Amino acid sequence: MYLSELEELVAYAICIAIVIGFGVSTYVEIKNTIREEKQKHREQKENEEKIRTLISYFNTKKKLIDNVAKFNKAMKDGKTEK
Repeated sequence: MYLSELEELVAYAICIAIVIGFGVSTYVEIKNTIREEKQKHREQKENEEKIRTLISYFNTKKKLIDNVAKFNKAMKDGKTEK
């Protein structure tokens, strides 16, 4: 059972369309994956910056609390000596 010339052309056209469709869908998926990875990377950088800011904030707050504690201790020691 052989195909006629017109049937062969149609079969070739369908095969070419399938291959082109596969190529296009693969390209779109790769493009989407790259975009998602760039977005994740951007979010990670933003989160790291927020964490650095929080660490700086907590370190400053700790220093302030330590200074207040030293001041209170000095005030308490000063009052007991009198």
